[in-house]
Amino acid sequence: MKIRIQHRTTYNYNQSVAFGQHKIMMRPREGHDVHIESSILEIKPAHTIRWMRDVNGSSIAKVDFIEKSTQLSFYSELVLEQYDSNPLDFLMDESAVQYPFVYDPDSLPELAAFMPIIYPKDSERLREWLTQFWKPGEKIETIALLRQMNTFINKNFTYQRRDERGVQTPAETLEKNSGSCRDFATLLLEGCRCWGLAARFVSGYMQCEATEAGGASTHAWAEVYLPGAGWKGFDPTSGIMTGSQHVPVAVSRNPENAAPIAGSFIGPGNAFQSIQVDVTVVQIDRPLAPAPPIPARQNFSQNSSQQQNNQDRLVQQFQQVPQENSAPMEMVIHATPGISPTPEPQAITLS
Repeated sequence: MKIRIQHRTTYNYNQSVAFGQHKIMMRPREGHDVHIESSILEIKPAHTIRWMRDVNGSSIAKVDFIEKSTQLSFYSELVLEQYDSNPLDFLMDESAVQYPFVYDPDSLPELAAFMPIIYPKDSERLREWLTQFWKPGEKIETIALLRQMNTFINKNFTYQRRDERGVQTPAETLEKNSGSCRDFATLLLEGCRCWGLAARFVSGYMQCEATEAGGASTHAWAEVYLPGAGWKGFDPTSGIMTGSQHVPVAVSRNPENAAPIAGSFIGPGNAFQSIQVDVTVVQIDRPLAPAPPIPARQNFSQNSSQQQNNQDRLVQQFQQVPQENSAPMEMVIHATPGISPTPEPQAITLS
């Protein structure tokens, strides 16, 4: 599936301010399942830029600004191919098909960073909640267990867009029974770690209908490492396993470290005015629906001129079908539900 992603974020200030270094994570993670055909990254005001990969292999642009401005803008446009069309097309090692299982000694050192829980104070409350899916001493298929929790969050929690920084703790999400996509991803991630599974937080894009539940905007989900299958994505906001409609950009053991834009400005604390986020995700190779066949002429008892008029109308109607479906579906969200790029940049006030 070929996708075009356009992502623009603009910060506005009531006076000219200076900017600290910004770290930008807008470039998707390439691999056997994702190939970037073209990319554009435009940043204002004047700046220098250096690229690097972090410890998780995510692409980061480090941007240093060389002039002040009343506006800070980032624009990314990408065309990419997504090949992961069937999220269930994988085989797990026999030893991991049933839960509980243990990771092999060769993988464990690399996975160790993704196994400790981040919110230890929530452990008791979280473990109590997890007993509805599995209790010690039981045997269950690993995939079935993960899909149960993934689906349960989707069906029983209320999605609520949040533009403020950070994520809710698992206990907060359980207490409120609501949250954003990053809150649901954190809940699932911490649940998996309570079971002794390696899990990581993922931020990126999702190509789907323009719903408020993360559709056509920056999105968040979790990945779990399954022996024999590798890192497999689970999207609790949508209740599905990730596939070709999901485009991962950044991964991290800590949800706080995967924001698309992070940085600061130097000036009065009240200089910040507003932020605008515009994200468009388009599938640009959507196949056209085949035109229905034109009925063959037949002899009817009706007047021949009336018969011809009826057939002409049919031909006109059928010829309009591919024209109506020829344009790819575009979905535009003018605010980012879920992952927010530093809603109010950190101010460094000068006296």
